[in-house]
Amino acid sequence: MKLAAIGSNCVDFYVNINGGEAFPGGGPVNMAVYTARLGESSSYIGPVGNDKNGEIILNSLEKEKVDISHVRIEEGNTAVTEVSLENGERIFGDYHEGVMIDYSLSDADIDFIATHDFVVADFWGRAEQYLPILHKRGIKIAFDCANRLNDDICTAVIPYVDYLFFSSDFGDNENLRDQMRKIHHKGSGIVIAMLGEKGSLSYDGSKFIKFGIIPCDNVVDTMGAGDSYIAGFLCGIDKYGNISLAMENGAKTATKTISYFGAW
Repeated sequence: MKLAAIGSNCVDFYVNINGGEAFPGGGPVNMAVYTARLGESSSYIGPVGNDKNGEIILNSLEKEKVDISHVRIEEGNTAVTEVSLENGERIFGDYHEGVMIDYSLSDADIDFIATHDFVVADFWGRAEQYLPILHKRGIKIAFDCANRLNDDICTAVIPYVDYLFFSSDFGDNENLRDQMRKIHHKGSGIVIAMLGEKGSLSYDGSKFIKFGIIPCDNVVDTMGAGDSYIAGFLCGIDKYGNISLAMENGAKTATKTISYFGAW
């Protein structure tokens, strides 16, 4: 499997750890790393600034054996998300977008992405405009709507997405299932709701499948849990061709992630 992760990246700056500590992150970056750690091939395509935080991201991705040949170094600051940690739960503060604000994909980037089996993007990555183009190129597309499912960006990408992920705090209920049916009816392939401690729920147009969690003995930091679930799911669906096994693989990957500080 070859995964192309496109769009958003940032340094997660934990304001209450050691007087302030920076970790590389951002949804697509995280997914590329988790995919590489699962033994598959991954690339990250996106912009970083020509600053110390940009170096942190690039050096860290190289160490994780993620292809960074199409990372663009721009004049300016790398995106930063301020984070505080309270009882193992990450609380997001201010977000400084930096060079992400003007990012776009080149024709060469699109040709490179099309050499992969899957492409994954998220709500914050400014990649939604390219999904119709990539859809025509025949690459399988995954998109993370996070908790912004009803936003115009998520509504616009539905017809081009093979695997649409989103987060919900309310667990499995009929309202959630009805929402997932409507998303699939609008053109999405498999719809996956990530329900935190309540596991996950998928819908493929004919049936719902539930999967719980893999218990973690020591939850340290939930940063990256959803991203690691997505990477695990995509690796699982590619390897097994089975939704239940893909969901289990996602849950296993997420459990590893929440046992340490930072996304990875």
